[in-house]
Amino acid sequence: MYARVARWEGADGEALRRTAEEMNSRAASGPPPGVPASGFLMLIDPDSGRSLAVALFETEEALREGDEALNAMNPETGEDVGKRTSVETYEVAVDVRV
Repeated sequence: MYARVARWEGADGEALRRTAEEMNSRAASGPPPGVPASGFLMLIDPDSGRSLAVALFETEEALREGDEALNAMNPETGEDVGKRTSVETYEVAVDVRV
């Protein structure tokens, strides 16, 4: 399994919360077109205006395809969600869910 981690900074705290609510409401319909993700986490710190978006992929090929599609996207909610400051990819070594 592989993970793509995007860091965002400079957001309005309430905008982060609204964005998370919107994404949760659309979660049942699955990932956006062109993003073959098997999971997604959004971590937010409204007080600092920072967030992390972690997309999970079953294969390295799916990671590359998803990364390309996600890099072409812009946030739908506007500038108040901050600016993407980095994107990193990882191989998932441990995945514990209880």
